[in-house]
Amino acid sequence: MKVSRYWKAVVAGAAAGTAALGTAVQDGTLTTGDGVAVVLAVLGTLGVTWWVPNRKPADPA
Repeated sequence: MKVSRYWKAVVAGAAAGTAALGTAVQDGTLTTGDGVAVVLAVLGTLGVTWWVPNRKPADPA
């Protein structure tokens, strides 16, 4: 399965955003601090995922 570097980062960012947002709204309110935490979680995950290279496929020989 070939996953481009872009899609790997998009999927990871969406997963982190969903998890952070779920945690942020557990108390029934969404504050500015919660919003900042969600944005930082998404941006941090995108950056780390972008930085880690994809593994090269094994040589079939």
